[in-house]
Amino acid sequence: MSDLFGDAAQEAGEKGPRPLADRLRPKSIEDVVGQGHLLGPEGPLGRMVALSKVSSLILWGPPGTGKTTIARLLAGHADLAFEQISAIFSGVADLKKVFEAAKIRRTNGRGTLLFVDEIHRFNRSQQDGFLPYVEDGTITLIGATTENPSFEINGALLSRMQVLVLNRHDDASLEELLARAEAEVGLKLPLDAEARHSLKAMADGDGRFLLNCAETLYDLAHGETLGTAEVAKLLQQRAPAYDKNRDGHYNLISALHKSLRGSDVDAALYWAARMLAGGEDPLYLVRRLVRFASEDIGMADPQAITQALAAKETYEFLGSPEGELQIMQAVIYLATAPKSNAAYMAEKAAKASAKKNGSHMPPAHILNAPTEMMKTLGYGKNYAYDHDTEAGVSGQNYFPEEMPRQSYYQPVARGFERDIEKRLTYFAKIRDEYAAKIKAGDGND
Repeated sequence: MSDLFGDAAQEAGEKGPRPLADRLRPKSIEDVVGQGHLLGPEGPLGRMVALSKVSSLILWGPPGTGKTTIARLLAGHADLAFEQISAIFSGVADLKKVFEAAKIRRTNGRGTLLFVDEIHRFNRSQQDGFLPYVEDGTITLIGATTENPSFEINGALLSRMQVLVLNRHDDASLEELLARAEAEVGLKLPLDAEARHSLKAMADGDGRFLLNCAETLYDLAHGETLGTAEVAKLLQQRAPAYDKNRDGHYNLISALHKSLRGSDVDAALYWAARMLAGGEDPLYLVRRLVRFASEDIGMADPQAITQALAAKETYEFLGSPEGELQIMQAVIYLATAPKSNAAYMAEKAAKASAKKNGSHMPPAHILNAPTEMMKTLGYGKNYAYDHDTEAGVSGQNYFPEEMPRQSYYQPVARGFERDIEKRLTYFAKIRDEYAAKIKAGDGND
């Protein structure tokens, strides 16, 4: 099968074979799959292509969604020289060379599109270095990132660039990529229907990963039609140990997160160890643990977030390898802790409600009245000071008067939230009693 993949490259004048994903790299904007919201006639990039003019951009999206390809094609449509660097492998000296070359091109009447992969990896001073060259038009800057630009890109640079979000490939666009692979190779992918579906699921929205897997299967199938079990076996054999900047990074962190959520402490330890052994930044791992403690444990065990943050402080104090022990201890704690996403769901529900009902005023009795006019308007009238009540809870209404009472937080019957659930039931009883008193005319409201 290797001869099959070598033919097209030789016909194109290449000295050696090229990966399938590279051979299928789109040669025009119209060939890009899965980003119609950006590249369609009404999309921001579609409009730029129509005008043959490109502004500085941040392309934010997961791996394998076409960020590099789109940048290269935009340069062609705008007749700009294309320069590409990676923030992982480039430094100040490399940037100076690019800027000097761009200045020379500009004096000769041609612009430069500089594509910076993993732009968030540049530190603050390196990012600031782009500013004068973007402002005076020496370069059109397109940065690619898998991280949230709001957190990873300097505000000054971000204000001069438009952020465009690339979608993860869905089933339809992954199927389109497989169809193109089959047309390129001239053979049907040797998979049954279930295995084909599993392959797309394994890709998890990453088109490059999908095409790399397809190439592997063409090489190893030996004319057989493979089922799901055979596909998993073959791809596992060919999978890289760990690539902390690409596919393995996201696959393994997903495996760790789901093992923690499933309370499988041994699996969680294994995936964490795989990442650390593969050279992952330990603080990236800790950031994910902090997020997990907040999102998946929450109030079921409020100490979980403390343990995760303690891992960060210990690692920053001790460094590697000693500090990694505390990271693994945090993994153990989080995996064995009771789980609840009630706080996470409550946050989402409260934000949605605030967006819908955000203009309502608080009820007058819980407003302060520092002036006589405000007292005349009823601010603070009949406010019940909770500490003066026998239960320590008055039961008064604290929602806007125009808004019915809402219930955002629904604790689970696990861990510390069992006690919280009892308290909430007790508080609700007091509120009901207070409301009954008001209705009967025994209260002040």
